[in-house]
Amino acid sequence: MTTGTEGAYEDLLRRLRVLEDEEALRRLMIRGWRALDRKDWRAWIECWAEDAVLEFGPWGEIRGREAVRAKVEEAEAHFPSMQHHILNMDFQVEGDRATGVGYMWFVAVTGSERSSSPYSMGGPYDWDFRRRPEGGWHLVRQTLGVWWTDGEATPPGLGQGPA
Repeated sequence: MTTGTEGAYEDLLRRLRVLEDEEALRRLMIRGWRALDRKDWRAWIECWAEDAVLEFGPWGEIRGREAVRAKVEEAEAHFPSMQHHILNMDFQVEGDRATGVGYMWFVAVTGSERSSSPYSMGGPYDWDFRRRPEGGWHLVRQTLGVWWTDGEATPPGLGQGPA
């Protein structure tokens, strides 16, 4: 039987683990999406589980880490520079699983001569994560919706905007 002090200590440790996990998830997403902007495909895809699933309206469902990497690399090859902003991230940790939500604001230059009129789009992210056996987290599933676009017509590889 635990005393009140022991119970409070265990509760404090549990809450600290959740806070550390939430910070680790936030850092995973920021590290990964900064690598995406640099087109460092190896660093970006290391954030994903082998059995990862990417759901994106125009593309449907893509299964497997290497298939996800290939599709995103192909689609973003058209952009000389880009920025993926992940906004309002919120995570819920439950043991070795976690979920998250956020918003995407994607801005890209579609050609070196067009840097003053970039293409942009935004919408919601939904994520599922799993703790890695060796520690840390990886992304298991990402669902991305497109609520709006701005700028030029939809660039090649991104499909159509919102339905």
